[in-house]
Amino acid sequence: MTTPTSGRRASIVHGYGATPADHWFGRLAERLRQAGVPTTIPALPNPEAPDPAEWTDAVRADAGTPDEDSVIVAHSLGCLTVLRHLHSLPTPWRLGALVLVAGFVDPLPALPELDAYIADGCDVEGLAARIDRLTILRSDADPYVPTGHTDRLAHLLGTTAELVPDAGHFLASDGITDLPQALKGIVPVGSAPTFTA
Repeated sequence: MTTPTSGRRASIVHGYGATPADHWFGRLAERLRQAGVPTTIPALPNPEAPDPAEWTDAVRADAGTPDEDSVIVAHSLGCLTVLRHLHSLPTPWRLGALVLVAGFVDPLPALPELDAYIADGCDVEGLAARIDRLTILRSDADPYVPTGHTDRLAHLLGTTAELVPDAGHFLASDGITDLPQALKGIVPVGSAPTFTA
């Protein structure tokens, strides 16, 4: 059952080496649509060899300038890309909800091929004040993004990361094909419809 569409809209931004069809992205999009939130999952160009400008442009084209009805969910390198997009926006703007999954702004020892993309990270100062609901999710044993990296990002944004035990890097190969914790960061408890399997 689909609820009537509200003014809300959502974008789910994938990470390095991924596509919109991977991991938990499609299931989350389905759940959001069931909750009446139109949702897109843009295919970022060249996911195996990402270019920062191309990825930021793709996020900008999909998410645009957000408002209090906008939702953005991002995974891994997509988190840095979304933060850079938000940082680049002229003020004023607001974002209804932001969910960052395995996010970071520092180089990753396990993925040195991304050093040039990550380079100077992103200045996130002031961003949290423009976001109504901010959720940061991390695992307890991520082989790609050290837990300290996600905790540091959370600290920079004035919050703490929520632990999802045994989630690895939140990949389908880690057994993560559904991420209800992300939905909880978007749809307030008690207002979500009952979802079909």
